[in-house]
Amino acid sequence: MDLNADLGEGFGVWRLGDDEALLDLVTSANIACGFHAGDPSIMRAVCGAAADRGVAIGAQVGYRDLAGFGRRRIEYARADLRDEIIYQIAALDGFARVAGDRVRYVKPHGALYNTAAVDEVQAGAVVDAITDYDAGLPVLCQPGSVLARLVAEAGLRVVGEGFADRAYLPDGRLVPRTDPDAVIHNSAAVADRVVRMAVEHTVVAIDDTVIACPVESICLHGDTPGAVDLARRVRASLLDADISLAAFS
Repeated sequence: MDLNADLGEGFGVWRLGDDEALLDLVTSANIACGFHAGDPSIMRAVCGAAADRGVAIGAQVGYRDLAGFGRRRIEYARADLRDEIIYQIAALDGFARVAGDRVRYVKPHGALYNTAAVDEVQAGAVVDAITDYDAGLPVLCQPGSVLARLVAEAGLRVVGEGFADRAYLPDGRLVPRTDPDAVIHNSAAVADRVVRMAVEHTVVAIDDTVIACPVESICLHGDTPGAVDLARRVRASLLDADISLAAFS
């Protein structure tokens, strides 16, 4: 199983999360590309730290929305969104190559992630960007989503992703962050969920429905309070269940 985390989400003197500590625990790093968070210096530093540890570098692309942290939906023409995603992948890939590595996969962030899960135009823009830039890049996304379907239809690799600390709706979508129950804070419950995802490929939705969750990677949010301690517990729980950890890319 792969463990991924959203990293590099500071800007200038402002920092969010403990990137260094999380890089010691995860196998893949979704690094902000400067549109929802991040700046050139942060991108370079996190790429270098990931490369030093052998952690796979992924481009976490989002809407051009620093003020809203990329969590506000923005309507784009398909071609415009495609080009903004190419711009972000290429920027991070430059810093990854300076660090002696390269971008190994793409994951949409925030509102773009949720919109591409249900909207064919925006999902199509993500697929167009990756096809144009490097069709060998896997796409980290929710199983059963519109994006997953379009990625597969384009001949790209789909990597199903589960969320350790996010609640699910019965249809497999994430509970919106506007809901007070969207994030699960009980670390024991989170650890149990992750092992279940890895072993049974299922997850319990917010209404207690058991739904399919065929995943190759599990996301730990770096901006969640206590993220490092939670990541340690999740990692230990997987290893205790004899589940090996390795990057998918």
